[in-house]
Amino acid sequence: MKKYVSLFIILLFSSAGLYAQSIYDLRNAIDFFEMNKISKGEHRNRLTESDIEGSPYLNDEFTAGTIYTYQKIQYNDIPLRYNIFNDEMEFQTPDEQILAIAAPEIVEKAVVGENTFSNIPYKLGNKVKRGYFILLTEGKLSLYARPEVLYQKPKEAAAYAEPEPAKFIKRPDTYYLRLNQEAAVKIESKKDLENFFTDHQSQMESFIKKNKIKPGKEDKMTELVEYYNSL
Repeated sequence: MKKYVSLFIILLFSSAGLYAQSIYDLRNAIDFFEMNKISKGEHRNRLTESDIEGSPYLNDEFTAGTIYTYQKIQYNDIPLRYNIFNDEMEFQTPDEQILAIAAPEIVEKAVVGENTFSNIPYKLGNKVKRGYFILLTEGKLSLYARPEVLYQKPKEAAAYAEPEPAKFIKRPDTYYLRLNQEAAVKIESKKDLENFFTDHQSQMESFIKKNKIKPGKEDKMTELVEYYNSL
């Protein structure tokens, strides 16, 4: 059974074997934990049901990765995977328990395979929340990708339709821009781009038009960020 953990105070711990030591160091970074704790308003909706089609994960398999905390402590060779729907970084212990870091505010970033997941503030309506984003380009202006998964409820049988089970449906990534240490902003349209830049405005508008920058295209957004950082 999955256990959700709250991660607060960094403690020291030693254990035989490099792999086991890193795992237990991470687990002992937990001052206390509560089983199946749900913190309202802090995460996207959590689902733990196993009978749902599709996957809530970026990759189903665990990959050896590294966790970096804001306390400048580093945990190496941790089996990690990212739960897109819950917006949680999960890790697996040597005895195959699956734990989720449910208080990600201490985590600065997690490097999993070729991806760097930065834990940053972002704007959601009139609120500022915090979550994991895949870092694409870093500088004064940084570009992030946000994986998306939708949960579709089960459908009952109808007159001319078979019943359908609940399922997770992968959606295209969305892209966010972050200027310095401000909250990241979701970019969905050319208007979002035009409204984002308050400096170098004429240059950026000209570059967007000339290079046909489209918010949904990673390569074009990367070009835009690299140009801004060169000014």
